[in-house]
Amino acid sequence: MCLLFSFQAGVRGLQVQQSPSVLSLQEGSSPTLRCNFSATVYSMQWFRQNPGGGLISLFFMTSGTKENGRLNSTMNSKELYSALHITATQLEDSGTYLCAAQDAQCSQAVCSLNPKCSWACSPTPSMGWGGRDVAPTVPFAQLWVF
Repeated sequence: MCLLFSFQAGVRGLQVQQSPSVLSLQEGSSPTLRCNFSATVYSMQWFRQNPGGGLISLFFMTSGTKENGRLNSTMNSKELYSALHITATQLEDSGTYLCAAQDAQCSQAVCSLNPKCSWACSPTPSMGWGGRDVAPTVPFAQLWVF
């Protein structure tokens, strides 16, 4: 299994970095993917895109920890990061992984990976201003299980 990451600056002031930059694994390994935020975020989301397929939302989080099968995600707003842990990787874990963060003062966010993928802040802040876009990592994390 090979897991590759790349860094990319975010948009409109919010920066997101996904790490590590390169990680090679064997099937059955248990990697942790991490996204660091440059500022407080309202929410974040982890996605996986299977080869040749569409986006799959793994977790939508505003705080705390969530678990879904072998996947576990933590969002730490105070320390400005989120982590995605995959226990005992399998062939079906192959794909492209993306973390996207939503600014704490946004009214709308759009994931740049796929224009059909979007969500809005809820609740919308009472101070009505233009809002900010989501800050995704690009080209995301590539995971191949062999």
